Amino acid sequence: MNFDEILHYLRLGGVTIAVILAASVISLGVAIERLIALWGASQRSRNLSQAISKHLLRGDVGGARSAAERSKAVAADIFLAGFDRLDRSGQPHGSLESAVARERAEVLLRLKRNLWVLGTIGATAPFVGLFGTVAGIMRSFRDLGVDVAAGGVGGSAKVMTGISEALIATEVGIVVAVEAVVLYNYFQARLARLAVELRLFAEEFIELLRAPPMASTPQAPPPAPAPAPAVVPDARPVTEGS
Repeated sequence: MNFDEILHYLRLGGVTIAVILAASVISLGVAIERLIALWGASQRSRNLSQAISKHLLRGDVGGARSAAERSKAVAADIFLAGFDRLDRSGQPHGSLESAVARERAEVLLRLKRNLWVLGTIGATAPFVGLFGTVAGIMRSFRDLGVDVAAGGVGGSAKVMTGISEALIATEVGIVVAVEAVVLYNYFQARLARLAVELRLFAEEFIELLRAPPMASTPQAPPPAPAPAPAVVPDARPVTEGS
């Protein structure tokens, strides 16, 4: 099938083909936007978690918070939600776990933004194509009836040609649906892995906030001063008249 034939079939599809192709463009746009948003998200979150863990192990809560504020990682908001639960003495409140869990849920919701579009296109595109095919078949039989009513022979060649042309809508709908479903499943799998990583980072973060900082390495005591030399009494004999 050459390019001219493809254009011919697309023109025959009419509005149905236009709707399906628009859905294809939308699904590709959503996929590209989500791919850019998730690019390097896991690695940046892992690097931030390691940096915060090093600060907290030393008892440097201020340095850990500064690292979270400067970071562009998606996990930064989770860590900042935990730091906001610290009181003035630097001790975590009792609602630390719930605050971190709520922020983690909000982060995951933001990461899943617009993915419903891919799922919707994947589920509905075949039915839109089927609708176009049914409409094309109905049009073919209507033309056949008009031809017979006008005194024509009513041959099946015209009907078969119309049906074959109408099936292009179903074909394009299935192709677009497969494209959307593949992209949707890819992002779902990637987000599921990222969700597990964020949960592990959050649990480690809570443990470090509640645990006391590591004690500094004890320094060796200064060396004891050398003892003073003992005074030896004079053993010379004492003579009379001396």
